[in-house]
Amino acid sequence: MAAHAGGLTATEDRTTGPATGGGADRATVRIGNLVRSFGGRTVLDGLDLSIEPGEFVALLGRSGSGKSTLLRALARLDHEVAGSGELAAPDHVSVVFQDARLLPWKRVLDNVVLGLTGPDADRRGRAALTEVGLQGRERAWPVELSGGEQQRVSLARSLVREPGLLLADEPFGALDALTRIRMHVLLRRLCALHRPAVLLVTHDVDEAIVLADRVVVLDQGRIAADLSVGLPAPRRHGSPEYAALRDRLLAQLGVDLAAEGGPA
Repeated sequence: MAAHAGGLTATEDRTTGPATGGGADRATVRIGNLVRSFGGRTVLDGLDLSIEPGEFVALLGRSGSGKSTLLRALARLDHEVAGSGELAAPDHVSVVFQDARLLPWKRVLDNVVLGLTGPDADRRGRAALTEVGLQGRERAWPVELSGGEQQRVSLARSLVREPGLLLADEPFGALDALTRIRMHVLLRRLCALHRPAVLLVTHDVDEAIVLADRVVVLDQGRIAADLSVGLPAPRRHGSPEYAALRDRLLAQLGVDLAAEGGPA
């Protein structure tokens, strides 16, 4: 398995060779030789990956590359894939979907604390809503919220449980461009505060570079690239380092900018 090593630059590839040292032993997520097939078609083909505690990893890949299958395995929704190789993940895993999936018959606070027990559940829910900028909206109905506000509630619901692993399946794909930028800032701030390991599935190369510590590219069920971003925040689209990493990731995804007439 590949274990994350700090200090790499944006152009260093981490896919070659097995992990050395103790990094993988301390990993929040450890995946080794994971295989999953559907009807004779192999979707995950001996996949190896590790994610350190507090590390933010973005997962890119063309449709059918195995991204959603991997997320389902880590969320313990696919027991067959978990049984075919090594898959170690924290006991507390939360998932944020593209659709906020709020219960329309429950108010905002009730959605956040859904399933929480204990005398401090209400307090924790209110604190989570404050963290996402929705203090005072505890009694609102989901239908009264904008799409961005609904995703803020979804984030609060996920992080109020203090997960060891946060899985995010294109959570901002349905939002407008300005709202997505605000949500990027919010997500990075919340992840720095709560320090879960994060695996973000996205089709947006820029989103991956802006948010992640590492970007992993899946191709035909295997890791084709595993790159540390290594760019200082805030990450500027116009910097040469950003452009070089973006071009490299697009090439891994089969996008030839020169052949297609310029920048994507």
